Amino acid sequence: VQLQASGGGLVQAGGSLRLSCAASGRTFSSYIMAWFRQAPGKEREFVARITPSSNTYYSDSVKGRFTISRDSAKSTLYLQMNSLKPEDTAVYYCAAGTFLSSFRGEYDVWGQGTQVTVSS
Repeated sequence: VQLQASGGGLVQAGGSLRLSCAASGRTFSSYIMAWFRQAPGKEREFVARITPSSNTYYSDSVKGRFTISRDSAKSTLYLQMNSLKPEDTAVYYCAAGTFLSSFRGEYDVWGQGTQVTVSS
């Protein structure tokens, strides 16, 4: 599978954005999919994940504000981000893996990243 993330941009605090991650290949539906983010000077951190059966899990920092979803018919992963804060500013990456994990090392395939900037 190959991944292509999009949807980033500049938004004011309190605003919303929806990220998309288009997957190529016929195996998208079998992967555990996740979003990670990396702010300048910081490690890449877990944001959210979703299983093939659409069970979801979020980091504490985004729980209640972000929603991860997937559309297997379109081979696309989404991240709806609401109530955005300046500390959400980062490059957001989608990733695919086969193990249920929040560790970036467990994900085998990565998208190229999309920049999200939240102004105060």
